[in-house]
Amino acid sequence: MADTASRNLVILLHGVGSNGADLAPLGDAWAQALPGTVFASPNAPERSSFGHGYQWFSVAGVTPENRAERILGGRAGFDALISSIIAEKGFADKLDRVAFVGFSQGTIMSLDAVASGRFPVGAVVGFSGRLASPKPLTPKDTANGKGKTPILLVHGTGDPVIPSFETEEAEAELKKLGFPVETQIEAGLGHTISPGGVMRAAEFLSKIFKD
Repeated sequence: MADTASRNLVILLHGVGSNGADLAPLGDAWAQALPGTVFASPNAPERSSFGHGYQWFSVAGVTPENRAERILGGRAGFDALISSIIAEKGFADKLDRVAFVGFSQGTIMSLDAVASGRFPVGAVVGFSGRLASPKPLTPKDTANGKGKTPILLVHGTGDPVIPSFETEEAEAELKKLGFPVETQIEAGLGHTISPGGVMRAAEFLSKIFKD
């Protein structure tokens, strides 16, 4: 049911082998900084290939060469789930008031959604992720007349799962596509979300949604 009192929607997108409940506490942490915001933290559509949690696409046997194909295969499930949440919450015609916040594989899918032009939402925050979308990339401007989706990428230099240079490479490619991108590289941080990253994301989203 649409929440007519809500001005913004933040959709939290977890990593592979996890679930929506793992990221849901971010909504509680940001509630005061983002008044009038409703949060959704769904499970990804597929059960994880590794027997626990969920996935946006399978990483069993994934390689740099086949990763884009895996992302392409995950789009249908992602789009159906995200579209249903956006419609249910009453934001189908207000994508500029929607933000995606992803962790790891959730970041990969969030960046794919905006870089492909399928979901020109108002903001993306990506923790510990990469841009690995199939080419060509055909982004669209948001509906608020302010250009392409603003993006914040946060990554730790101690990440053993997705190295932090992936965020630096994503920043460069996204900027070439016209996205305004901010990054925060955290020294020594592993494959996780730090309190500093949570705070930076809150500040970023607050600025985006201040109008």
